[in-house]
Amino acid sequence: MPSLAPTAEALTFAQTLDKAGKTITLLVAEFDGETIDAIDITALGAPINVDVFDASAAVGNDQLRAALTNGESRSRYHLSELLPSGARMNRHVATGTNFAEHAMESGSEQVFNFPKFGMPTAARSTLIVQPGTLLDYEVEISVRFDRDIWTMADFEAARKGFFLCGDFTDRATLLTRIDHNDIWSGRGFSDAKSGPGYFPTGPFLVIPEDWRSFVRGERIVTCVNGTERQDVCGSAMILDFEAIVAKALADSHRRNYSYRNEPATLLDGEVIPRGAAVMSGTGEGVLFMPPMLEDKIGGVLDHILLGRFLQGKSLFASVVNRFIRNELIAGRYLHAGDRVEHLSSSMGTLMVELIAP
Repeated sequence: MPSLAPTAEALTFAQTLDKAGKTITLLVAEFDGETIDAIDITALGAPINVDVFDASAAVGNDQLRAALTNGESRSRYHLSELLPSGARMNRHVATGTNFAEHAMESGSEQVFNFPKFGMPTAARSTLIVQPGTLLDYEVEISVRFDRDIWTMADFEAARKGFFLCGDFTDRATLLTRIDHNDIWSGRGFSDAKSGPGYFPTGPFLVIPEDWRSFVRGERIVTCVNGTERQDVCGSAMILDFEAIVAKALADSHRRNYSYRNEPATLLDGEVIPRGAAVMSGTGEGVLFMPPMLEDKIGGVLDHILLGRFLQGKSLFASVVNRFIRNELIAGRYLHAGDRVEHLSSSMGTLMVELIAP
C-alpha cells in the first residue's frame, strides 16, 4: 500500500540530523516501506535548522522537481533516522467523530473539537502502557501550515503540509472525566489523549498542489500485531479541513474544556499557530464500545449495594467503574508487547511498540 504521491501532484519531504547534529531537509524520491532515497536539499540552497516550509520555499518547487529528474545525488535513510513530521509545538486541534461510521460505533451524534497536548514522536517509536489504562488506537490525517492562521483568508493563502499520525487514548481516563450530559463539549478528551507518546507521526510532510483532492484520495489504515483494524479514506470525512479550521476559529474562546484539572480553551488565543496540528478524526474500527447492558446492570447493583448513592456519587460513575473493571478483566485493549502500525497511501507509515513501565 505505501507509496509516494506523484511529483506533479505533491512534493514529499522528510527531515533528519546530519553528522553535526543539525537538521537537514530531504526531498523524498523513492520509498520502499522501510527506507527512502532522498535528496539533501541543502545542496540546492536550502538553509539548515529550519522547518520544511522554509527550506523548500528557499529552493522553489520548479528546482525541486528538476532535482528529482536530473540525477541529483541521493542518499538512503531508514525511517528510524527521520525526525517527526508532525507539529513543532505541544498544543493541537483534535477532532472527534468526524467519520460517520466511527460516530455510529461510539454513539456520538456530532463532530466536535478539543485541544490535544503533547509533542509528536517519530515514525518508529515506543509507548509505555501504564497499569489500569484502557489504551486504544486511532489513525488520522493531520495538517500544519506555513503561517499562523487567524482567519479563513490565512487558511486559503497558507501552504499546507499533510502527515500521518496516531492518536492514542486512555479510555479509562476519558470515561471518568467526560461530561456525560454534554459529551460533545470535548471535556475529558484532552486528559485521555495527551499522554507521553500519544501523538506519533509519520515520516513525511506532503505538500500537495491541490490539498482537497489529496485528502479525498488519501487512505489510512491501522494494523495491530499484523491484523487490520481500520481502513478509511479522507473522502469519508464529515467536515473537511477547511470546515474544521473554521469551526476551531469560531470556538476559540470556549472554556468548557479542561486539562489537568484546569480550565482550557480550544485555542491559546484566537489563532491556530504555525507549528500546531489540525487533526481529521478517525474512521471506524477502534476498540472502544459504549458500556453494554451487563456493565449498566452491574453498575446499578454496585451503586445500591455498595452504598454509593449514600456517598453522593452518581449512577453514571458507578456504571463507568464497572465498565472499566470488566474491560480490564477482559483484556480487549492494547497491552505491552503489542505493535500498532498506521499506514497511508502517500504519507508513509509509522509503527509504535508498546512496552511495560
